[in-house]
Amino acid sequence: MAFGEVLDYVGGTGRFQIVHVSLLCIPVLLMASHNLLQNFVAAVPPHYCSAHTNISQSQLSPEETLLLTVPLDKTGKPERCSRYAAPQWHRLTKNGTSVFEEGDTKDDLDADLQGCLDGWSYNMTEMTTTIISDWHLVCDMRSLKQMGQTIYMGGVLVGALVFGGLSDRYGRRILLLISNLLMAVAGTCAAFSTSFPLYCLFRFGCGMALSGVGLNTFSLIVEWIPTHVRTGVGTITGYCYTIGQLILAFIAYFIRDWRWLILAVSLPFYVFFLISWWFHESSRWLVLTNQPEKAIKNLKSVAKFNGRHEEAEKIDIKMLQESMKKEMSCSHGSYTALDLFRTPTMRSMTVCLSAVWLSTSFAYYGLAMDLQKFGVDIYLIQVIFGAVDIPAKIIITLTMSFIGRRPSQAGAQIIAGIAILINLLIPNDMQTARTCLAVVGKGCLAASFNCCYLYSGELFPTVIRQNGMGWVSMMARVGAMVAPMVLLTADYVPWLPGLIYGGAPILTGVAAIFLPETIGCPLPDTIQDMEDRGSGKNSKTAPKESIILQDTQSNLLKQTA
Repeated sequence: MAFGEVLDYVGGTGRFQIVHVSLLCIPVLLMASHNLLQNFVAAVPPHYCSAHTNISQSQLSPEETLLLTVPLDKTGKPERCSRYAAPQWHRLTKNGTSVFEEGDTKDDLDADLQGCLDGWSYNMTEMTTTIISDWHLVCDMRSLKQMGQTIYMGGVLVGALVFGGLSDRYGRRILLLISNLLMAVAGTCAAFSTSFPLYCLFRFGCGMALSGVGLNTFSLIVEWIPTHVRTGVGTITGYCYTIGQLILAFIAYFIRDWRWLILAVSLPFYVFFLISWWFHESSRWLVLTNQPEKAIKNLKSVAKFNGRHEEAEKIDIKMLQESMKKEMSCSHGSYTALDLFRTPTMRSMTVCLSAVWLSTSFAYYGLAMDLQKFGVDIYLIQVIFGAVDIPAKIIITLTMSFIGRRPSQAGAQIIAGIAILINLLIPNDMQTARTCLAVVGKGCLAASFNCCYLYSGELFPTVIRQNGMGWVSMMARVGAMVAPMVLLTADYVPWLPGLIYGGAPILTGVAAIFLPETIGCPLPDTIQDMEDRGSGKNSKTAPKESIILQDTQSNLLKQTA
């Protein structure tokens, strides 16, 4: 009897599994909120230099004050980061106009300019406050906005490294408890931060907590459900993240203050922390860590919850030890991440997959984290960007099944890159066309993520699959960290970020063409299997291969996203 059969024995997909998976999926809805929170809490409102002290104390209207103080840019809008060194009183004679004409005096054009010595004024019609308006992260300080998101993604990376190792040592349940509490506390502290450095510190904590919640949630889900339903449950869990993007737009629309918005998506984790006490530790993990008595106790509890009282009495240590023989025999602790690069085929495959993951995450967050550049209502575009993931994931699933993994992976990335590059040629005033192309690009990148998880799981050999998935997942985090910083290059070359975001997936999409196709092929068990495949030695799919692959899905659900 395999361990999956033990789960069927105690109820399969009974009441416990339904309640267990449902409760674990609820926090996933808010994971997207924290990942994409930057779009709203760090939205940049229209701003310009505050007026000189002698003007601000006068009885002039705001329009007249602006006319005296701030010059216009090439588009006829007030400059954001400079003002006249002295008030231009003579401009009041121009009948309130704010556009230069041929009759403008040379003094207007040659007037001395200076920075915003008295601070900035903000147009807060869209939002009540943001971290930009509270801490004046504009002009010379504007790079700090992107730095804040990079620090958050750094927390996600560190959290994956820390909580992943700790959960294997101390258990999934206790780490899930800690992660939920950390998310709640760090989010609350971020909402009440009195300075930008403190905000970044607590957002780093939120990033760590997000990894802990994600890793341990998905582990507890897949380790408590039978093998034959893991793919379906995994798909449902993945769509919870997609729905979470829509929920964020809804919450942000009604909560326009950044502090209350962070609280709204963080306070529920106090409730999730309390709910987590009910969860049962993975019996599979308990057996593998020589705690069979606790495993039996949990299995008996699950059986009784599912109404299997007679079966509960028959579970003993002998049954568990027999069921875990295969898992124990397949455990090869001597392999490390270094083995991913020891042999030629493994090395080239790992490098190629690393580039695919990095560029997908890099371009995905490059698009998803800069909604304001499209000139469309950010709440509407957040809904559109979230909704496009639903058909995108369905389409990529069909193409992977009927066309193959390799063309699906390469095609999704190349089409995404082309859409991003074409967007560079569209004038800024054609907002609809720009938004449509961005939606196509974002949908293709979401589909690429979906393909990445399955394709990588099929390429890495069983003995090193966990190490391989961990490595490429880390590369995705690196891409997410770098993505916000690339936006800063727009200060020097406006079209450069788009070129980089579009070029990266095209290059790695072409590289993906040289990966081996896995549809209809058996899963490799050893590194030598991969070397044989690289030399052209292949075999037909064994009947049990699809079942083995479903065990891999525990790591294929770690959304980055």
